[in-house]
Amino acid sequence: MSLMGSAVVFLVAAVVAVPIFRKLKLGAILGYLVAGVVIGPSVMDWVNDPQTILHVAELGVVFLLFIIGLELDPKQLWNMRKRIMLTGGSQLVFSTLFIALMCYWILSLSAITAVIVGLSVALSSTAFAVQLMEEHRVLKTPPGQQGFSILLMQDVAVIPILLLVESLSAEEVAAGPAWWVSVLALCLVLVVGRFLINPFLSLISLYGNAEVMTASALLIVIATALGMQEAGLSMGMGAFVAGILLANSSFKHQLEMEIAPFKGLFLGLFFIAIGMNLNLALLVAEPLFILGASVLLVLVKGGVIFTILRLAKQNTTDSVRIGLMLSQGGEFAFVVMSQAASTSVVDTIISQQVTLVVGISMALTSPLVILHSIWFNSKNCPAVYDVEPNEKDPQVLIAGLGRFGQVSARILTANKIPFIALDKDPEQIDFLKKFGSKVFYGDASRLDLLRTAGISKVKVLLIAIDNEQEALKIAYLVREHFPDIKIIARARNRMSIVNYARAGVHTYVREVFPAGLDAAKLLLQEYGFDQEEAVRTVELFAKHDNRLVQVSANKNFNLQQMIDINEQGKSELQSLFERDKKGIER
Repeated sequence: MSLMGSAVVFLVAAVVAVPIFRKLKLGAILGYLVAGVVIGPSVMDWVNDPQTILHVAELGVVFLLFIIGLELDPKQLWNMRKRIMLTGGSQLVFSTLFIALMCYWILSLSAITAVIVGLSVALSSTAFAVQLMEEHRVLKTPPGQQGFSILLMQDVAVIPILLLVESLSAEEVAAGPAWWVSVLALCLVLVVGRFLINPFLSLISLYGNAEVMTASALLIVIATALGMQEAGLSMGMGAFVAGILLANSSFKHQLEMEIAPFKGLFLGLFFIAIGMNLNLALLVAEPLFILGASVLLVLVKGGVIFTILRLAKQNTTDSVRIGLMLSQGGEFAFVVMSQAASTSVVDTIISQQVTLVVGISMALTSPLVILHSIWFNSKNCPAVYDVEPNEKDPQVLIAGLGRFGQVSARILTANKIPFIALDKDPEQIDFLKKFGSKVFYGDASRLDLLRTAGISKVKVLLIAIDNEQEALKIAYLVREHFPDIKIIARARNRMSIVNYARAGVHTYVREVFPAGLDAAKLLLQEYGFDQEEAVRTVELFAKHDNRLVQVSANKNFNLQQMIDINEQGKSELQSLFERDKKGIER
């Protein structure tokens, strides 16, 4: 089949399978795997070169590791170090130990093979488990955070495990470069990531366009990954390190947004290729062994996680639920076993058995969680979880951190209220970072960037940018997709207020009106009014003008109608001042 024909088959398989499996709450990953099985050599044989496709699709894993690195804020990792090391570390160690011992004693595998298999299947599916925890509203609960710590430890452990597999391949070590080349390459990545990447991205943002920014993001990931591979380390290691170095970058959200579509595309292709490589003949030949091993994997991992959470003083129901959600094998088991088989560390047949077991364990997880939920809720108990958002998550987003937005940002900072700030002027960002402000590069009028920045967790949005068209676009976008968010808008003039009203935004700040009122007070005093009279006159004007603006906004007047009502307001204002003076004289 031609390349274009294969591409059509992949797209059709993904479009058909993924929505069905997500509808059944079995997850997109399982949908990709089943799609790969159907179109691959084992069933329909529509695409018959899965190994070549798998080699290309491994870019999805590289992009995934880069984004994981971006999300692992070094400061956050340090603050969570005890929980990650104790909860996550103990899960990884004990799950690996139990599974490796069973492989060694019961299946008579070699010690090295048993350890590699144990490490592979001890890794849960981060994408799968996080999705389940979010759907069941447990991610922000104490047991959910314990589960997240386990996933975090597993994500960090992927790179050492891959390096271990590489080191066990005598051929790879003999053919690879000297050890000092790898160390030098790692140091070079650290230096470039620390001192050169941000200036490079600032330059691109100033003189490039959206397409060039996308190309720059891809260049950073792929160039780093290939460089590390040439130095004798894994591509994933390079992408992961690059992501961690950019975790505190002002371009973090922009990079994540640019890479995410490619990650999703190649990762989906990777899982389809894995599905194509699944040897269903093994399931037919040894159904009891494969199915039994899958169930045993779920029981062992679920039991280990349950025990750890109970020792951490979580209740039985929470511990069972989190244990089930993390009991499956993960996507990185496919990566580790693929690498182990290609470097002859593990026999191909064992690699195929492990990937088949992991795939079936994924299929078991969601039904088990659903059955547990049905059983628990059938006991006439209240909703299992109904928690408030994590207080540490920013619940304020400021779009535009120029002179207007900086005032609010400084007040929030002084009150230790976390917020997200977006601005697309790299020079402004560099200036503000010198004063300790945390602002990210990005166009807030793009829905994908807003989602990446975390607007779904935000309660209040301040639109502080000075470009009225972009500000209105943000207002319409947020009101449509996030109707519960309260919006405060910076209004340049009366027409801006009317336009915001049409977008459903009725809370605004008139940009220069308060300063204009202050100037008018001083002007009247210098002219001859006493201070009390000047203040009263300006307050009367402000009340009258605000009333006219509200009338204009509520009725959505056009420009000519606003001019007419303004002319009518002049005579009303004169009469108001005259009545006020007469009242004082009496």
